[in-house]
Amino acid sequence: MTPPSPLPISAISAHLDTFTRDHLPPAHLLPTIEFSTPELRYPDRLNAAAELIDIPVSTFGADRPALRTPAGQTWSYGELRSRANQVAQVLTEDLGLVPGQRVLLRSPNNPWAVASWLGVLKAGGVVVTVMAALRAREIAPIVERTRPSVALVDQRFAEDVHALRDAGPSALTVVEFGGDGPDDLVARASTKSGEFTTVDTAADDVALLAPTSGSTGVPKITMHFHRDILSIDNTFGRHVLRLLPDDLVACSAPFAFTFGLGMLVVFPLRAGACALLTEAATPLQLAQYVEELGVTVLATAPTAYQAILREGQEQRLAGLRVGVSAGEHIPKAVWEQLRDRLGLRIVDGIGATELLHIFLSAAGDDIRPGATGKPAPGYRATILGPDGSELGPGEPGRLGVIGPVGCRYLDDERQKDYVVDGWNVTGDVFHRDEDGYFHYHARGDSMIVSSGYNIGGPEVEAAVDTHPDVLESAVVGKPDAQRGFVVCAFVVLREGVPGDAAKAREIQDHVKQVIAPYKYPRDVRFCDALPRNASGKLQRFALRRIVEDEQAATAAVEQ
Repeated sequence: MTPPSPLPISAISAHLDTFTRDHLPPAHLLPTIEFSTPELRYPDRLNAAAELIDIPVSTFGADRPALRTPAGQTWSYGELRSRANQVAQVLTEDLGLVPGQRVLLRSPNNPWAVASWLGVLKAGGVVVTVMAALRAREIAPIVERTRPSVALVDQRFAEDVHALRDAGPSALTVVEFGGDGPDDLVARASTKSGEFTTVDTAADDVALLAPTSGSTGVPKITMHFHRDILSIDNTFGRHVLRLLPDDLVACSAPFAFTFGLGMLVVFPLRAGACALLTEAATPLQLAQYVEELGVTVLATAPTAYQAILREGQEQRLAGLRVGVSAGEHIPKAVWEQLRDRLGLRIVDGIGATELLHIFLSAAGDDIRPGATGKPAPGYRATILGPDGSELGPGEPGRLGVIGPVGCRYLDDERQKDYVVDGWNVTGDVFHRDEDGYFHYHARGDSMIVSSGYNIGGPEVEAAVDTHPDVLESAVVGKPDAQRGFVVCAFVVLREGVPGDAAKAREIQDHVKQVIAPYKYPRDVRFCDALPRNASGKLQRFALRRIVEDEQAATAAVEQ
């Protein structure tokens, strides 16, 4: 094992625009970085895009399919490399991009978005990925903080970016793609040779600025080096996921969400596999694509697997070689149903935008139902107590992680909360068993302390969801004068089922039969849908705000 590096910053940056390097967190707030396996030891000079497309072309062949769409479009590895080079040429020759400048990329998952992402890296730029579903008010603070000079935008989602450009204090060149005008990126690219000398970036030059999904409130901007992009493959990708060249990979997450970036770009390209790019797909559409298009690896959220089971469509997944679940902990009952009905042992995992991808997981015979898994090779993890000390087996506490990547926020006071004594402290509550498996309890902000009892919100949700009339639920703590907090459940019922007091009591009684009675939701509320962000992650903070606002209003009336 190489010694941990408190400040892994080289003196040989290729960036002429030094904005990202100048805005890294201070040395004493950086996480410990370790390169503990041979494949994690990188040369000083490294460009992730060259590793993701140039090397696979020479290794697997230019004619091998790299990208497919449900509409039947296919790009080969050679075509993807040529178009990525053309994008790099447009950026440097037409738009004057210099290494280190930021490029905003806004698009759903489609081939030109992948080519643009690779092209920015090839040109030495820094990609600022934002989801197409975000609105102008959500993009504005990202643009303000990252200061991109160019925006490459799918023409269907360009209006908000044009408005931000017109209202902003600094110049932003907006180039659309997918249209038919002469200034469209595709038209510009067609005039280029497709030959480009990739910028010789440093391994620790910033390549990616990724906003967090905002499931806990205001998004942070995470900073990732070129070597970090390869590290997620050299850990989870190579050792847990283990894609094969003949795999066709589908993922419901947009690749602006780093889970989707890994599953649809990094892992398939490094393995010589093919990615199926879907711009938007319901769980049932995903199941249809698996069956009809021959998808062998599917990555999606637990709620999607639940929906497929609920509709009795799980046989459409019979052709899967691997199923991956991330974003939230998959309920044990859902995992067992897929195993029992299909023989499909879902790969569960926990990751974070701060660490770019999954760091705790297990696959195949290493899976222990109900446990998230063990640290992927290259990572180590522990459970931290309130005072920062490491806890023993069976003791729940904060999850701390160290590996080849780590949290670096762009100018954000919250850096000191995420990195503690070198550990990346994710905000999740886990315990570790005697065999080294990590078991999820809750997000730190999902743990409800009621009358002295610690109650994990996800555990209550899993119990509520076993009621036959419940489609999905979310649980938060509601302030209570006597108990501190009580469990409050927001519940979405099956169509046609009335959400009345009798149904609430029925759900409460059901939960008391499934888990310890003291954990039952004392407040049950029915709603049409749960709030989720653009990546599909549940926004419990929005529900928490509802009950807190109600408490404040009640207190004001009583005064």
